[in-house]
Amino acid sequence: MEKLQRLLAARGLYRGKINGRFDWRVEDAVSEFQYDRGIDHMEWGFYGPVTRKALEG
Repeated sequence: MEKLQRLLAARGLYRGKINGRFDWRVEDAVSEFQYDRGIDHMEWGFYGPVTRKALEG
């Protein structure tokens, strides 16, 4: 989870502590990223394969 937090922070979407926890701040940041990228709403808030590929790729 720390990697996810760092990737989101690098995009200015996550401003919380890098602690490896998937809390509401991480979920909100993931959802915002997904919305901005037009990722299917069925995956919003979930760090699934489509989101992972878009964020890490």
